[in-house]
Amino acid sequence: MNRFILFFLLCVYSFTTIAQQQVPIKPRILISSDIGGTDPDDNQSITHLFMYSELFNIEGLVSSPSFGDGNKEEILRMINLYEKDLPKLKKHKKGLLSPDYLRSITKQGRHGAAPYMGYTAATEGSNWIIKCAKKESPQPLWVLVWGGLEDLAQALHDAPEIQNKIRVVWIGGPNKKWSANSYAYVAEHFPNLWFIENNSSYYGLFSNNDEPDSVKTTDYYDKYIQAAGYLGKDFKNYYNGNIKMGDTPTLLYMMDGNPNNPMRESWGGSFEKTNHSPRVIYNRVTTEKDTVAYCTITEFHLKGPIINIPSDSACFWMETAYNNNVQKWPGYYLGNGEYAIKYAPKKAEILTYKFTSEIPNFPVQEGKLVVENLWPGKKHSTDYKLGNNWYTDKADPNLYDGKIQGGKTILKWRNDILSDWAKRWNWLLDK
Repeated sequence: MNRFILFFLLCVYSFTTIAQQQVPIKPRILISSDIGGTDPDDNQSITHLFMYSELFNIEGLVSSPSFGDGNKEEILRMINLYEKDLPKLKKHKKGLLSPDYLRSITKQGRHGAAPYMGYTAATEGSNWIIKCAKKESPQPLWVLVWGGLEDLAQALHDAPEIQNKIRVVWIGGPNKKWSANSYAYVAEHFPNLWFIENNSSYYGLFSNNDEPDSVKTTDYYDKYIQAAGYLGKDFKNYYNGNIKMGDTPTLLYMMDGNPNNPMRESWGGSFEKTNHSPRVIYNRVTTEKDTVAYCTITEFHLKGPIINIPSDSACFWMETAYNNNVQKWPGYYLGNGEYAIKYAPKKAEILTYKFTSEIPNFPVQEGKLVVENLWPGKKHSTDYKLGNNWYTDKADPNLYDGKIQGGKTILKWRNDILSDWAKRWNWLLDK
């Protein structure tokens, strides 16, 4: 069966099952991405964004890499590829945004994670968030965060009045692990912010749980993307073409139904309210008798030598094992012999860690911590207390996709999502 017959059958199947609902009004969105950093899934997601750009009023593309070497030049490179494919795309869809416009709204945000206090100094990216948020508009600015929260936290710190003008949809999970300090700042100081914290549901877009006769993420490239324009050729560079668009659910959420209602069913998932975000503070190393929920802000406070360095300086490390490699997380000096670190485990596991430093007489210690697979889990007196507009992954056990909390709220639409995108890739095929 050749690819054109496959495409025809796919379109027929999609037509009978698709459940996408009209969005009431074209949303204003700003993307904060760690593209070019540690995870190339952002390249896949920005390809998807450009190919559907007629659906959005895109007001900003901010490079916000809390870890790795991401920068706005990578966004500009992707815009260049989009520009080459745009003539073919425009034959089929009106309103796709111009490359020059996209270049004009591309801004550089912070390089690297924020220190313990959660913010540092303004960036081009954080200032752009403020500028866009302050525009006169009857609509909110939807800030879709694909990486760390550093630039968002900085913008809120510098212009706290924007909190009532923005709505945030964030892919947390590993991004929360990389930017625990900026997350803690936002949750503590802006609990009434309108915020969707998607720590796990997004995995449902690319999990291994394929339904019979479904569009599979592992062979999608070969069937629908290969030879489809410059964007299609570039797509092979990310996970060998396998679909892992972990940030795309933020776009899918804005494309299907009324985004003001997070509890609805949508291509981008379905969420529930939470009134607390777990935060646990230890003044000691932990053991396997200690448990936290995944994505809990876990603080360790240590006593050590009094030293003469500025407060909030990174000066010790928490070493953890990941895929047979050692990851090092910075800890900070708070002054007067007090040291602290915030860490957010991204998955259920027995975490083994070690505190190290080059500071003489620093208390090198090792510990373990049991991480449970339900977020936000039980309450603690030290939790961040949230307002009425904070939403997160549904905790219903029936909606787990394997071990993925809330994963089925997206998994159920995966066939429709990928089938719809396949139609657009077909526009780029040489004919």
